[in-house]
This record gives sequence, structure tokens and C-alpha cells, in this order.
Amino acid sequence: MQYYSMYGHVEALAREILRGANSVEGVEAKLWQIPETLPPEELVRLRAPPKSDVPIINPFKLPVADGFVFGFPTRLGMMAAQFKAFLDSTQYLWKAQMLACKPAGIFYSTSCQGVGQETAPFTAITQLVHHGMIFVPIGYTFGPGMFEMKEPKGGSPYGAGTYTGDGSRQPTELELQQAFHQGNHIATIIKKFKEDAHPIFTLHNRGY
Repeated sequence: MQYYSMYGHVEALAREILRGANSVEGVEAKLWQIPETLPPEELVRLRAPPKSDVPIINPFKLPVADGFVFGFPTRLGMMAAQFKAFLDSTQYLWKAQMLACKPAGIFYSTSCQGVGQETAPFTAITQLVHHGMIFVPIGYTFGPGMFEMKEPKGGSPYGAGTYTGDGSRQPTELELQQAFHQGNHIATIIKKFKEDAHPIFTLHNRGY
């Protein structure tokens, strides 16, 4: 799974999604960060903590994966520019449709309730469509946790999510459980999709 996280909230969800994916027998999920686009002095001004030791991904590594879970914070109701820049750099993969027919999910963070919890993943789907990827939402498969009303909870049928508030709020236990569920859910689907895939979907049969 590939993610961008400035303050660590999205990374916390990513690690839990990774655990959920790797809980599926026969699945080997990996965690990757996308490159930062802001200069160091701007990150200092924004009081962003140092990045973790999760490796940085090159877009040309994407075709070897059987599926994806993309994670990002929101800016004005849409994915952060850093993640958009990374997707913009996949134009050569798009031209050859190297990511076509690969399942993909989405997770995210927003600053507060009602700000981007659905618009961010909804608008992000356009990126998947152009690549020919197959969007895999969690729907309401998380069960009663989807209907929690006693505490603030991020996420939606599109995917796992969290609220950051002023930055001090961290993902709750329920949000982390939803993230684990998403990892397990999409890994199960990716595994079955790979097992049942027709040979026409193999890499050497794609592109111009």
C-alpha cells in the first residue's frame, strides 16, 4: 500500500491496514511512502515531524503489485497535492495501461467531521478510472462499527478514515479496527481476483 502522511495519522491507518492485509493467508503486503514535494524549510514551518523509515516508492514499482490501497490526508476536500503529484508521475504507466484491472482501495484523514470524508475518496476515484483500476470500497462490511454514534469516527463506505483535529487527535481504536478490516477485506478480494484472473490480464498482454 502507498500513502502520504505529514503528521502520522495516515501512516497509523496504513500500518493497521497492512496488518489486516497480511492476516490473509498467502498475501504479502508491503508499505511504501510516496515522495515529499515540500521543501525542508516549509516542513519545519508546518512543524511536521521527521518521516518514518518506510521506504519511498518509485512509480515504476507499481505494476508488479497485484493490487493497491492508497492513503492520503485531505486538502480542501480532495487528496493532498503530494499524492496527486505522485499519481501525475504515473503517466507512462497510464499510457501503457500497466495498472489496468488491478483492484485498488482508498483511505484518508480529514481535520474534522464533514470535511472530505466522502468527497476526498469520491474525487480520488477519477485517478483509478483513468488507469483502468477496479475500485474496491469497504461498503458496510465493517458491520456495527459503521453505525457508531457515541463517539466521533472517521471513515465511510469508501474506506477507512480518521479525524486529526488540531493534529493532537490520533486514530481511535474503532478507526484502527476499521483500517484492519479494510486491509483484510481488500486483500481477500485481491487474492481471489488473482486466482481467478484470465491470462489476458497479465502484464505482457497490456499496453500499446
